[in-house]
Formats: sequence, structure tokens, C-alpha cells
Amino acid sequence: MATDTGKTSASESLRKTRTYGKVRCHNPSCMGRLEPEPGAQQISCPTCGMTYRLFWVTPQLPRIRGPVWEVNRKLAEETLAKKLQASKDGSK
Repeated sequence: MATDTGKTSASESLRKTRTYGKVRCHNPSCMGRLEPEPGAQQISCPTCGMTYRLFWVTPQLPRIRGPVWEVNRKLAEETLAKKLQASKDGSK
């Protein structure tokens, strides 16, 4: 792709916005950026509390392998209990 002098292509301008060493929370209602410590095996989202297992592609590039089921199941059960309690209180 030809570029004019002083201008960058779309892909070149997007390259500047890339964040290496960070991952996004996979919770659809959160999607916060998480920055794990180098070599960490797990990371928890401070916003929603979900915990994820990490895989390091390179020492600087983490990827999420998947959720930590025990933690996320506990969070889901607590949220469900709160919603059920709120619906019981609202129906009275």
C-alpha cells in the first residue's frame, strides 16, 4: 500500500494503539483491561472479580487460557442469590 509522505496507513496508525502485556476481561459486561505481573499464572479483574488462567506466548505477551471455574462459579451463585432475594423482596 502506497503512503504519502508524512502520512501513515490505517494499519500503521492502529499499530500505535496496541497494548502489549495486557489482556481484556472476558466478562461481556466488564471488558476491563488487566495487566498481569510477568509470569503470573492467574489474574483477577478488580472490577467484576472474575479470575482467569493465563498463558504466556512470550515473556511479554500474555493470553487468557480460560476462567478459574471455582472462583467464577462462586461469583455466579452469589449474584443469583442476590437477584432471587431482590425478586422475593420486590414481589411482597
